[in-house]
Amino acid sequence: MKHKIHFDRDGLTLAGDLFTPDGFNEDGRWAAVIVQGSFTSVKEQMPDAYAQKFADQGFVALAFDYAHYGESAGEPRQFESPAEKLADLRAAVTYLSGQQYVNAVGMVGICTSASNGAYLAAEDLRIKGFATIAGFLTNRDTFTLTYGEDGIAQRLADAAAARRKSEEKGKSTTITVYSETDEQAVNYNPTPGAYDYYTNPERGNVPDYKNEFDVTSWDTWVSLDALSRAPKITTPTIVVHSDGSAFPDQAKTLYDSVQGEKELVWADGNHFDYYDSPEQMDNAVANVARFFRTHLV
Repeated sequence: MKHKIHFDRDGLTLAGDLFTPDGFNEDGRWAAVIVQGSFTSVKEQMPDAYAQKFADQGFVALAFDYAHYGESAGEPRQFESPAEKLADLRAAVTYLSGQQYVNAVGMVGICTSASNGAYLAAEDLRIKGFATIAGFLTNRDTFTLTYGEDGIAQRLADAAAARRKSEEKGKSTTITVYSETDEQAVNYNPTPGAYDYYTNPERGNVPDYKNEFDVTSWDTWVSLDALSRAPKITTPTIVVHSDGSAFPDQAKTLYDSVQGEKELVWADGNHFDYYDSPEQMDNAVANVARFFRTHLV
């Protein structure tokens, strides 16, 4: 069953969907998982879809909108901040830990939230299990490889200009996140159908999603460095990835770098299959659920 919930993070109200399994009652003791999704995603996309599947596996599962996105508070809108997302995740752990029926909390990060989750797992010992699914796992080289040194410099200059505009005129500057036609988009790929998940209403183009990025967050976005956190992770960790998912070598680097018990599940399918393809999703959930049943105690 899905329940609408809200919780506080530093005075901001964050909105979430809490999924409970069949037979749930508040007098029991349940393992809980936080399930978060891709860059600029909202809970109604892959987070809710995975959270329902984890509830079907017997877990309490929380998917929520990060600050600045969806139904959660935070200005400017569509602002990307690894530091704030870490604070959001810590607040979600606090919320779940405060429920009398929760006996342990794990984190499932899909795509970019795998990187955000790496920050959490490295710093918050309340997390008893960490899972990445088709993780976009970054280091200092990721954005250089993507945009080039000159491209990064231009984006930082764009962020500074957008910040001045916001301060002087009170107006935000946004650009498209995923596009097959707009070369100025954060992620541009001219291949037809490359970003069908985000543009197709039958897939991820849900009413609450905005395919927009606040330009002032370029400098915080390109500072995302999950792999530098990996050696600090002692939480039991499972990495689910494929050759067709984002930066497979970096997923292997995360696996090699984390400390403590760990498992690598190398599957098939492309990156977007892990957003809404039942075959890839069900395989990922089955493996993570198996791993978490051992560790979320």
